[in-house]
Amino acid sequence: MTTAAALALPHAALAAVSKTATRKPLAPTPPMGWNSWNSFATTITEAQALENARIMVDKLLPSGYNIFTVDIQWYEPNANGYEYRKDAELTMDEYGRLLPAPNRFPSAAQGRGFKALADRIHGMGMKFGIHLMRGIPRQAVRLNTPILGSKLRARDIADTSSTCPWNGDMYGVDMSKPGAQEYYNSIFKLYASWGVDFVKMDDMSRPYDHNWHEIEAAHKAIQASGRDITLSLSPGETDLKWANHVPHYAQMWRISDDFWDEWKLLKEQFQRLENWNPVMGPNAWPDADMLPLGRLAMGSRDTKFTPDEQQTLMSLWSIARSPLIMGGDLRHLDPATLALLTNPEVLAVNQKSWQNRPHRADTGTRIWSARAPGAGEVHYLALFNTEDAATTIEFDLSRLNLGGKTVALRDLWRRQDGAPARGVIRQTLAPHASALLRLTA
Repeated sequence: MTTAAALALPHAALAAVSKTATRKPLAPTPPMGWNSWNSFATTITEAQALENARIMVDKLLPSGYNIFTVDIQWYEPNANGYEYRKDAELTMDEYGRLLPAPNRFPSAAQGRGFKALADRIHGMGMKFGIHLMRGIPRQAVRLNTPILGSKLRARDIADTSSTCPWNGDMYGVDMSKPGAQEYYNSIFKLYASWGVDFVKMDDMSRPYDHNWHEIEAAHKAIQASGRDITLSLSPGETDLKWANHVPHYAQMWRISDDFWDEWKLLKEQFQRLENWNPVMGPNAWPDADMLPLGRLAMGSRDTKFTPDEQQTLMSLWSIARSPLIMGGDLRHLDPATLALLTNPEVLAVNQKSWQNRPHRADTGTRIWSARAPGAGEVHYLALFNTEDAATTIEFDLSRLNLGGKTVALRDLWRRQDGAPARGVIRQTLAPHASALLRLTA
């Protein structure tokens, strides 16, 4: 399906996009931060979180990485890896609201939740995020817990036919039922009281046709919570047919399933980012997923991406303005990975560029450009070789209305000026390699 067709929005529900759905400036630029999933799976503890947070403050926060997120199963005492445990016991309060497992997060004992950990993260100058599954815990439905703020109970709102295909913790919530919005209001009110600034809400974006009511419910609950909370929807692939709906209710949303360190998966992200580019902008960031760099998979290995592929990953996420969420274990952060994550000239492309757009390119190559902030003719140009053999890419500067001008070139990765060019930019790239240039006329 073409992007234009996708944006036609055939669903009648989209005509009812709430006129009251406001767009707070929660994410004026692509969010930047760290998430525990790629490195800790379901198992992170409070001690491990604080170890990573201290390193993040020292190494990444100065470059703008300021959102620290504890990913899935923080409420499961016996979580043990990348597989989800059927009928796992979950920690929750008397109203069916999930709480951190105190054996893993000691400061959460006696129902205190993540308040103490969030305070520690805030004290370091960062924002605190958590992962949340769509719906209501099946455990709450079995116990038929009351819904705070209503006279109803869990069974009155649970949609037991709406389940996640890969995680068995939750049932969906039937938003046509009394008490449904009150349940969502109650959980976001609790998490707001802890000081949560960011929620990655899972099992939401796919299938969007079935879940859009709960997406709107989460948005309304955040507005009712009294706290500014950035909402990130996961996983994708989000259906492009809903491209005019999702930006009204979330600040970022996944455009693919889980992204890991495999070239095939990276190559596939080019088309998805091109498809979503017309929607991208302040407070609305198509999310190509976390950066699987450094030490991954519960410490079992380092990233499988080659150095060229790592640079291509960062170049693409930057020129397409995807959120930058580091996934590797920061306790093993090596100098090369740190340099990749913190190059200020590359991060400026992600955070400050505008008029980002893909260009037609020969088979096996991809080309993006963007404008740099400030006065004058300053452009960014990203060239990508997606094939398994070296190639030379030629870019006609007339495509940027610079055909008759001599332009100064700067290689942003090398942080070096190159020879001026006129008429055509030529770059020879190794397999899976990229170049990210600044052009000044």
